[in-house]
Amino acid sequence: MGSYNIAVLKGDGIGPDVVAEAMNVLNCIGEKYGHSFHFNEKLAGGCAYDVYGEPLPDETLEACRNSDAILLGAVGGPKWDHLPANLRPEAGALLKLRSSLGLYANLRPAIIHKALSAASPIKTEIIGDSLDILVVRELTGGIYFGKRGTRTGKYGMEAYDEEAYSEYEVKRIAVQAFEAAMKRSKRVTSIDKANVLESSKLWRRVVTEVAKDYPEVELDHMYVDNAAMQLVRNPKHFDVIVTSNIFGDIISDEASQITGSIGMLPSASLADGAFGMYEPIHGSAPDIAGRDMANPIATILSAAMMLKFSFGLTEESQAIEDAVTKVLDAGYRTPDIFSADTKEVGTKEMGRLICEAI
Repeated sequence: MGSYNIAVLKGDGIGPDVVAEAMNVLNCIGEKYGHSFHFNEKLAGGCAYDVYGEPLPDETLEACRNSDAILLGAVGGPKWDHLPANLRPEAGALLKLRSSLGLYANLRPAIIHKALSAASPIKTEIIGDSLDILVVRELTGGIYFGKRGTRTGKYGMEAYDEEAYSEYEVKRIAVQAFEAAMKRSKRVTSIDKANVLESSKLWRRVVTEVAKDYPEVELDHMYVDNAAMQLVRNPKHFDVIVTSNIFGDIISDEASQITGSIGMLPSASLADGAFGMYEPIHGSAPDIAGRDMANPIATILSAAMMLKFSFGLTEESQAIEDAVTKVLDAGYRTPDIFSADTKEVGTKEMGRLICEAI
């Protein structure tokens, strides 16, 4: 069967804890379906800075380029907050990985499992017993990659960051969103601030043009402030959301909290073709690192997205998702999703249970 090379960047804090369980689950899939997954572990993030003096060494970046996909844990933490921006793990590792590898499309599914519907902060009559939203976030353009600096102004020091998008950048992320919608409920909501920002006016025009190639898909536009409100007022309005880098950063985190726990949500950052980087959307949580308390499900589901999007192994991806659902339905919970009527388990046991269910 298939043989796949995966660059593994465990990262900082709980990164090594949760990535280890995702690797175990991939090995279980390999054994069941006859695949071979070869893991090439490299340092990235604060741990890399401690060893090499930089958060993304050339050796790590080269290993990523030579892999079929990347599995990434969380990076960063208070330990490195004092560093200059270019050396902090979040910018020096994450942003550099995205730009260097052309990972422009970030897919973040926000899904409520029926067994966890009570964990949502949204009322049951609004959320129901399930929710499935896909946020498609542009990842290599916009304000995070624009011109920035400081200058002396009328009232003292000023700082500025430039938000800029090209037609090309907007079109390719819009295509990703519409293609995803064709496999779902055929609805796309494009989020912008076109009543104020020139970049958003261009965004809205290009997305509208792309929509003409997908007549089966219903498109609506929404200002970002209204979208933030509607996500908690009427989340079922949304199916696929497509938006810019900074708006996507905010909206996807809001969507994650609607599901009840950020520890449940995976993500995929894709380039053209099959190459991608897969990571949980949560942070490094250094306070619980190494204590067998972190929820590995987001990372395990990120591995499932890897199987689907980079390797084309749809059945194997579904097997992981079904195993997660089975374990949750059986009442097992890590501390972040634990409640009085469930069975609390640690990081390693949750991983073992999911492997067993596979």
